[in-house]
Amino acid sequence: MATVQPEWRSPPAPSAQVQQRLPGLSVYNSLTRSKTPFVPIDPDGQKVGWYACGPTVYDDAHLGHARNYVSTDIIRRILTDYFRFHVTFVMNITDVDDKIILAARQQYLLSQWLARHTVVDQEMRDMTTQAFAAYSEKNLPLLGAEVLPGSYDQQASRAYGHVLQGESLDRQGPPGDKEAKIKMHLRTADSAAQALKATRSSTEVFAAKVSGVLLPYIDSLEKHTVSGKDHDIFTTLTKRYEQRFFDDMESLNVRTPDKVTRVTEYGQQIVDFVRAIEVNGYAYEHEGSVYYDTHAWESSGGVYARLEPWNRNDKELQQDGEGSLSTKTTGFKRSGADFALWKASKEGEPSWSSPWGEGRPGWHIECSAMASDILGKQFDIHSGGIDLAFPHHDNELAQSEAYWAHKGCESVQWVNYFLHMGHLSIQGSKMSKSLKNFTTVREAIAKGDFTPRGLRIVFLLGAWRDGLEITGEVVKAGKAWEDKLDNFFIKVRDIQRRRDEHGQALDGLANGLHGLSTNGSTNGSGAALDGALEDAKSKFHNALCDSFDTPTSMRVISDLITAYNSEKKVSNDALLLAAQWATDMVVMFGLDGDHQEARMGWSGLDIPEQAKLSVYPLAQLRDRVREQAKAGKVDFSELSESLGDKDTADVAGQPYANAHAAFQHKLAELASNPDTSPKDYLAACDNVRDTVLWNLDIYLEDRDGLPALVRPLSQSLREERANKESAAASKAAAKEKAKVDAAAAEQGKLDKGKLSHLELFRTSEYSAWDAEGMPTHDVEGKEVAKSRTKKLRKEWERQRKAHEGWLATQGP
Repeated sequence: MATVQPEWRSPPAPSAQVQQRLPGLSVYNSLTRSKTPFVPIDPDGQKVGWYACGPTVYDDAHLGHARNYVSTDIIRRILTDYFRFHVTFVMNITDVDDKIILAARQQYLLSQWLARHTVVDQEMRDMTTQAFAAYSEKNLPLLGAEVLPGSYDQQASRAYGHVLQGESLDRQGPPGDKEAKIKMHLRTADSAAQALKATRSSTEVFAAKVSGVLLPYIDSLEKHTVSGKDHDIFTTLTKRYEQRFFDDMESLNVRTPDKVTRVTEYGQQIVDFVRAIEVNGYAYEHEGSVYYDTHAWESSGGVYARLEPWNRNDKELQQDGEGSLSTKTTGFKRSGADFALWKASKEGEPSWSSPWGEGRPGWHIECSAMASDILGKQFDIHSGGIDLAFPHHDNELAQSEAYWAHKGCESVQWVNYFLHMGHLSIQGSKMSKSLKNFTTVREAIAKGDFTPRGLRIVFLLGAWRDGLEITGEVVKAGKAWEDKLDNFFIKVRDIQRRRDEHGQALDGLANGLHGLSTNGSTNGSGAALDGALEDAKSKFHNALCDSFDTPTSMRVISDLITAYNSEKKVSNDALLLAAQWATDMVVMFGLDGDHQEARMGWSGLDIPEQAKLSVYPLAQLRDRVREQAKAGKVDFSELSESLGDKDTADVAGQPYANAHAAFQHKLAELASNPDTSPKDYLAACDNVRDTVLWNLDIYLEDRDGLPALVRPLSQSLREERANKESAAASKAAAKEKAKVDAAAAEQGKLDKGKLSHLELFRTSEYSAWDAEGMPTHDVEGKEVAKSRTKKLRKEWERQRKAHEGWLATQGP
């Protein structure tokens, strides 16, 4: 058997001509656990073969998947659109594995069972009660075997209340995946308990609430009725979720793979692949299943667990990789690290024919067979989430290199570069389907939690291989970056539009990016910007060459815009060049799914086309009114030439035409009133901005000495206004409260003055008083001491003043 080199071997040095053409890119390679110069296998240094582990399709894609596939798409775009490599991108669809089989079979059997129970009768309730008890006993053992739906709330609170309150199960250290899974089981059991306690319910509502406990229970009773040759039971589910996955990826502007492979379409090739490994001496059969022989592989000079050698004896990870086989006695294994290449059939599972009997592929072998079929015995890049490094990718490596290790053949390093994307976490726990602690992509987009662009920006601001937890601070940083680009591109487009309208009259200078003067010009840009764009390009390039360092790249774009915003004198040409480069880079990053070649910036920055015919003339008219009003006098006759009717192209443009017409009417009304002041005209202009156009989702940004900037109403502008209104309301409320408190205090003083100073001390504390009501003897008849009298006199004087004040309020 061929000997495999244990160390990573860099690709052969390219020719001097190819070396000169390569960009000097280094990537973090999980095989070396370091940054490694990227050299394609292709002798010309142009073609790149890439295999990416795709989704396991039995549920909708969630934000954790988005983190993986969007980050992968970003790197793919950098390689193709920036570095100009010709990438062949292959992705598999896992449509056969333990989770899919279980989910598909359970859903099929439950649907069959529900079809036989059209009403919520006693039989249905009894079966659900049994399912509830079985589910609770298996997944929530602290509840006890006799837990009943009626007492579930109390028992769950008593047994797991501390977990629900955010503590770990053993109250030792912070909570993690175990606690997330307990919460999931508690939610499932609680839903069923509430349904069982309800006296009336439709079948649909009842089934939805109890499906979590019924699915595994009915499956345990009826899975033997499912034929392994009836593949449609399983592919019906996977085809539906595969399509939904690609729909979600399209919504996130993720490019489709060049080639998609599916396990169910590779049955015979996988059998042949496993058989070849066995023939090569690196696999053995046991009771219809075939296992990879790690000892034989390592004895031949091969290396197992090259990616994460520290995990090779992690039984929990090994069991997770083996799925249902992990519960089987493993005493027959030649090594504890051996893993299944082919799994013997079990009841209720899909099966294919093989030399070892009916069975199905192991999880890891599918990728090896499909990648090798499309990309050959060696390719450049293999990618996936970091959780796939061990055992999945380590097992792929071992079995693939064993497959290609024919006698007399030169040893092959199957993959040169492994790229692993970091996890997305929620409250410290990995987002996953099994924990049901996820938000699906379509939910997040539909609810407005994220836009496709906003989500991609968040991922770009983080390193692709680092873990990421979406917090308020992370979202805020992404939004700030997006708003900065929005403002920049909107103002540049305004320059382009007005240049098209006025021709060379706008070839002057931009004033700190707040706009342009419509006349006059100045040569050159500010000295501070000399070379700024070229410097940004250089830094950007170096960042991408440094293992696709998008956080630094994003800062470079932001810093360049800051420089242009800060400089008071920027030539139009320099500004447009910078904007064009920024446009090219954000499009390259995939931040504009609707990009048009002739358009500066990205989509979403323009007001509706049907609005432009009316809104731009309205804004121009308003600018002239404001200019005259600020000067102290509005000349209606001079404005009258702009008051003609504005035609609208279609019905959709009518609201904007109405806004223009209403403003014209208001101006005529003001002009007819001799008492109208310039402030009245300014108020009318403000109303157009703050109410009329705002309600049409358009905002006019007034600028000193420049035309108002017409822009679509963004979420940030809405939030800014809401915050101002909230602050103003809070300030007004605080002022009103202070006023009320002051009035109450004043009234308190007055009320206190109702008591005459002559009666102040005539209490049971004393027994004799003088003519002014001052006490002379205490209750025991003793004369009041002089020191005490002195203090009482001060109180008496205060009360006298207060009483006189009160008397003054009572009128004559």
